[in-house]
Amino acid sequence: MTEPPRKRMVRPPSGGQEGGRGKPARLRTAKERTKSQQAWLERQINDPFAAKARNLGYRSRAAFKISEIDDRFHFFRKGARVVDLGLAPGGWTQVAIERGVTDIVGVDLLPVDPLPPAQILQMDFTDPACAPELIARLGGSPHLVMSDMAPNTIGHRETDHLRIVGLIEAAMDFAVEVLIPGGAFVAKAFQGGGADDLMARLKRHFREVRNIKPKASRQDSSEVFFVATGFKGR
Repeated sequence: MTEPPRKRMVRPPSGGQEGGRGKPARLRTAKERTKSQQAWLERQINDPFAAKARNLGYRSRAAFKISEIDDRFHFFRKGARVVDLGLAPGGWTQVAIERGVTDIVGVDLLPVDPLPPAQILQMDFTDPACAPELIARLGGSPHLVMSDMAPNTIGHRETDHLRIVGLIEAAMDFAVEVLIPGGAFVAKAFQGGGADDLMARLKRHFREVRNIKPKASRQDSSEVFFVATGFKGR
């Protein structure tokens, strides 16, 4: 007589608890990984927001950062036109669509799986042909330009920071060129040299400019978010 098949005792991941966690998990093998890659992977495994993103079907933990910002400023609404710069893997666009946005176009150098009704361009944003194509696909001037762009790093802190600042400036110049009066701009930035100058430039074009660090942003990270509202017009 054969034994009945055993039930698999497998539970879906809980995502942990915000108030406290058990012993951190460690990867069983670090073969062919650098120390920094190993540390990043272990941090992802033990990150409650990363686990929560997986459970809820978001493509990245960054979804919670833009969700918190939108909870405060209410950018995402039916009828709003949105441009997402550096959208891969798509967490910000997911939240925008979930909250009622239907007119949204995004661009990234990397391929991104479809996120209907969003239109996605695989293109270099700094290509002069990119900006006109984004607006043409959107069908009009946006109410919101958001940027989560980040450059490829080379490991030289000063050079990497200059590249980050350069991308923020490019996103800012684009926003000033295309936004409707009263529109808004959100961009990921990093604390350090140049941040004050960027804020000052934004204040020339927007009525209110804030520097925000969402709860979902790791406390040991230098990332912040510039939120500029009330575009004054060109």
